[in-house]
Amino acid sequence: MIAAGALVRPAAAAVMESGVAFQERIQLAGAELQLNGTGVRAVAWIRGYAAGLYLAGRARTADEVVAMPGPKRLRMVMLMGAPASEFVKAFDKGVTRNVGEAEAEALRARMAQFDAMLERIGEVNKGDVVDMDYEPGRGMTLTFNGSVRGAPIPGADFYGGLLLSFVGTRPYDKRLRAGLLGGEP
Repeated sequence: MIAAGALVRPAAAAVMESGVAFQERIQLAGAELQLNGTGVRAVAWIRGYAAGLYLAGRARTADEVVAMPGPKRLRMVMLMGAPASEFVKAFDKGVTRNVGEAEAEALRARMAQFDAMLERIGEVNKGDVVDMDYEPGRGMTLTFNGSVRGAPIPGADFYGGLLLSFVGTRPYDKRLRAGLLGGEP
């Protein structure tokens, strides 16, 4: 029973994407972030994961996403199982395709660190949650099912490269890109 005069807060609103609920607002590193968009990584009829992009404000282009100040989160919720090595290949290819040659070289050691974090996961299963959080001054933290994996990887350039593999000019999936940028997939 609720005491008289008690403040009752409505449940946080959520956006559904392929059966996955993405909260419209979250707290990260002391800041409130809003859901910029959601989408699904799919090839033909195979749906790999649903993703949601959280930012401090709205962004409709890749440049706006990367330049947005403050913390950021990219959440992926697996819709099927796969070896983590598949994600390593996809991230490496996605970053390389979306940054210049000099920038790719500058990111090489940090990408190797990130790849090692993913490889240690081994296998992802349906329902697993992967968060890639960026906090200015700290870097990118990888969280798998609520457990932090490894030390933060420094650099806004590194996190920007990861984001570009999703929303850059040569993304993994154009429909996923459109959804994450708040458009119709």
